[in-house]
Amino acid sequence: MHLFAENLAVELSSYYRNLALGHGVIPKVFTLVNGARDQYLFFIDDLRMEADEENQFLAFIVQAHEAVCYARGTLVILEKSQQLIEFAVIDQDDADAIVCSAQLTRNIDDKPVGLSEFEKTLAPKKTIFFSGLFEPIKLSEDRAEEFESLWDEMKPKILHRNMGI
Repeated sequence: MHLFAENLAVELSSYYRNLALGHGVIPKVFTLVNGARDQYLFFIDDLRMEADEENQFLAFIVQAHEAVCYARGTLVILEKSQQLIEFAVIDQDDADAIVCSAQLTRNIDDKPVGLSEFEKTLAPKKTIFFSGLFEPIKLSEDRAEEFESLWDEMKPKILHRNMGI
C-alpha cells in the first residue's frame, strides 16, 4: 500500500469529521494523489452528471493526472436512525482497498451531532464498485475535450495542494 493511500485515509477521516460536525454537511467527496504528491479534492455532486458519465470523468481525471491512489466517500443511510459516513481509498498497486466507516448521530432537528471513530479495514479492491478508475478508458476525441474543458473550469474551485509526507 502506498504511503499516500494511508495518508488519504487519515485525512479524509478528519475532513469528514470537520464537515459533518463543524458545518453540518456530508458531501460526496472525490480526491486523488499523483506521484508528484499533487492532491486534488472536490465534491462529486458538483459534477451534476449521470453515474456512467461521472465514472468516465473520474477515470479520465485519475489517468490524466497519473494518480497513484484515489478515494471516494459518501453518506450511507441504512435507516433514518442509522447513518454512516463511508469512504474507500484505492491504491493503484495494491489488491486491497482501505475502507473506512463511522456512525453518524443526528439530533431531533436532523443536524449531525456525533460521529464515531472511523473504523478502518482492508477489503479486496475488486469488491469496491468504483475501484476500476485506473483501468484504461476509450473516449471519443470530443468527449476527451469536453472532460478536459470541464476539469480546467473546475480547477480554480477545488482543493489542490502538495501532499507532504
